[in-house]
Amino acid sequence: MKQKVPVSSIMSTNIIKLNLSDDLTKAETLFKKHHIRHIPVVNGTKIIGMLSYTDLLRISFADAVDEDETEVDATVYNMFSVAQVMARNLVQVAPETTIKEVAELLSKKEFHALPVVEDELLVGIVTTTDLINYLIDQY
Repeated sequence: MKQKVPVSSIMSTNIIKLNLSDDLTKAETLFKKHHIRHIPVVNGTKIIGMLSYTDLLRISFADAVDEDETEVDATVYNMFSVAQVMARNLVQVAPETTIKEVAELLSKKEFHALPVVEDELLVGIVTTTDLINYLIDQY
């Protein structure tokens, strides 16, 4: 296995983002439309947080009364802002960070995605799925 492969070789660069002013209904739409589980939250070009699909599920759990219901009542989402639900104080990596270093970070922390930032600009996102796909390609 290659030792010094940069994370830039496996990160997603077609980044679906949320602005701080967006609402959680838009977030849910993006998660479902793009089949993703993490969305960086930006203020201009600077990343300020990360919203996961799990974050949305946590706040909507109380609303899940009917198991056949596929849509969460928008009222629940209107009670919270993106800023209230997103993760802050993110661990960030640079494009030249090695895949090994990223794997070590993700294996020791309780999150599954890392923003890839260069000169304070969000240039990509790397997830545990990206790492698993990389490992599969090695065999």
